Amino acid sequence: MGLTQDLANLAVDIAAQMPDDVKAQMTAAAETLVNSSILAQSLNVGDKIPDVTLPNATKQWVSLPTLLKTGPLVISFYRGSWCPYCNLELRALQQALPEIQAQGATLVAISPEMPDNSLSTAEKYELAFPVLSDEKNRVAKAFGLVFTIPEALRPIYDSFGIDIPTYNGDDSFELPLPATYVVATDGTIVHAFVNTDYQQRQDPEGIVAALKQLAVAA
Repeated sequence: MGLTQDLANLAVDIAAQMPDDVKAQMTAAAETLVNSSILAQSLNVGDKIPDVTLPNATKQWVSLPTLLKTGPLVISFYRGSWCPYCNLELRALQQALPEIQAQGATLVAISPEMPDNSLSTAEKYELAFPVLSDEKNRVAKAFGLVFTIPEALRPIYDSFGIDIPTYNGDDSFELPLPATYVVATDGTIVHAFVNTDYQQRQDPEGIVAALKQLAVAA
């Protein structure tokens, strides 16, 4: 099965265990996010990415402009290690890493989690690509991806054992939308997947296809 089907199966399993009142609150919050302007303000195809330098899981600084000197770049924004949908995506990206690298590209994943939490994620899933820590979502904000978890949902997250302030090191309750970008060596976005639905992610097949198309256009 591919990532898209795995995500759909996970969504069914989680929904089956979720009380109706919780589902109703989460659905309402999702609708509010869909009706916001966040998708219109997020970076898209044709935009240039900002110059970004972030710490990786071992607190070494990684410069995206430097990575672009060696070839195209794939950037995956995810919510955090507490998110099962994100973890499925990261595992799928790891499986697709050889195909991505075969196209001369570099893959990085970015979340607002503290480096120690990113390290735990990288080690747990044996990720061979950089997992970068975006303190206070500064980079995600530059990409236009950040929203705030509604106050009504915060006790629900707590009941699930998800302590966002502890994971992220701040009490803003801000998260990035799930987003995947393929970036040409000049910093121009050539493929973008941005979704207000955290259950939806870019299938790695789409990333590889975009990289192949970029190679043909070069």
